[in-house]
Amino acid sequence: MLRHQKAMIFFIWNDRSLMVVCLRNDCSKHRKTITKNMKKLENKVAVVTGASKGIGAGIAKHLAAAGASVVVNYASAKAGADKVVEEIVAAGGKAIAVQASVSNEADVTRLFAEATKAFGAVDILVNNAGVYKFGAIEEINAEDFHTQFNTNVLGLLLATQGAVKNFNADGGSIINIGSAVTNITPPGSSVYTGTKGAVDAITHVLAKELGVKKIRVNSINPGMVETEGTHTAGFIGSDFHAEAIRTAPLGRIGLPDDIADVAVFLASDDSRWLTGEILVASGGIR
Repeated sequence: MLRHQKAMIFFIWNDRSLMVVCLRNDCSKHRKTITKNMKKLENKVAVVTGASKGIGAGIAKHLAAAGASVVVNYASAKAGADKVVEEIVAAGGKAIAVQASVSNEADVTRLFAEATKAFGAVDILVNNAGVYKFGAIEEINAEDFHTQFNTNVLGLLLATQGAVKNFNADGGSIINIGSAVTNITPPGSSVYTGTKGAVDAITHVLAKELGVKKIRVNSINPGMVETEGTHTAGFIGSDFHAEAIRTAPLGRIGLPDDIADVAVFLASDDSRWLTGEILVASGGIR
């Protein structure tokens, strides 16, 4: 007597469309093939600024895991950038580290020259490089103002300019890293929140300006994220940290992986109909 087994059909669509048909009890041999073909960013090239640690490092590693060739940019932390590259390569990905200060026009030109030399035309830019310093209004000085605005705003504009010149004819995705401070507006953050408010506005402007070139521009605005930077600044373990956990609907602060997964989504064709969006990734804190 013949026994009929229900067939399972998998439709996997990407650059190499694949349909796998297997019996209910005979799918294991196809799992590796399916996983391999699910890489959303295969044959894409991504530049991630400020990627030697923290959120930037997490985004670089996740983009690489999704199939992209990644340029890990750093300003001064060469050892950290090299470590990120080593981890990507060890996992079977492609990456190089390139030093450049995003607020320096010549450095940005060199960054994209090295990116295209190594991997070809760019498809994805993540504007992650940023600095912050909190302080009461009485403590603000011109040096702190220009340091934050030069990196967080001018640097974003120069990197975007470099990417637009080096995207291919199919367009691309620009992902700005803003901050939930523009919603929360905490005391003592006038300058930093000002820079991130500018990022929100620039995201909307450039989405309209660059749409004709098939370039999408979106922003991820993280809430408090546990990184080397937040540890060094003394946020972790502070009253500010405790308050963030208390007020977060999801009951915790973020991790770099939480932000990196959103970046992969925005970099991929899954978000093809999104541009000019500000995605507040804060665990619900508003």
